[in-house]
Amino acid sequence: MSSIKDQLFCDEHILSYDDMSQRTIRSLIFIILYATESYKYDESVQAIVDNINRGFELDIPLDSKLVNTVEEIIKKRNELDEQIKPLLHNWRFDRLGVVTKLILRFALWEMDHVDTPPTVIINEAVELAKCFGERDAYKFINGILDEAIKKREEEK
Repeated sequence: MSSIKDQLFCDEHILSYDDMSQRTIRSLIFIILYATESYKYDESVQAIVDNINRGFELDIPLDSKLVNTVEEIIKKRNELDEQIKPLLHNWRFDRLGVVTKLILRFALWEMDHVDTPPTVIINEAVELAKCFGERDAYKFINGILDEAIKKREEEK
C-alpha cells in the first residue's frame, strides 16, 4: 500500500486539494483527527491543517469539506463513542487503541452524514486500519462496523 506521502506527491509534483482522491482525503482526515487527539484537542484544527499545508506544501483550504468533516467528528466524538460502546462485546471502550477509536468514530460519522454505501465506508475504514492501525485492527474494525450496520437495519 502506498504511503500518504506517495499519495500526495506524484512525479515530484504537488497534488492540489482539488485533485486528491477520496481515499487521500480520508487519510488526511484521519491524520488530522489523530493530531488533534494527540494535542488533547488543545490545538485548533485550522492550526493543524496550516502546519500540514506548510510541511507538505499542500493547499488544503481551511473552509474545505475535509476541515468541516474533521470539526464535525470532533464535535460529535462523545456521541460517536456512545454508539461504539454497545458494539463492544467482551471489550471495554478504554482498551481501544487511539487509531481504532478514531477510525470507528470516522466511519460511524460517515454512515450518518454521507450518501456513501455502508460497504464502501467499511472498506475504507479497513484500509485506513491496514495503513495506520495495529496489526490486526482492521479485522476488529470490520466486525464492529458490520455489527453497527446490522443494528441500524434492525432499528429501521
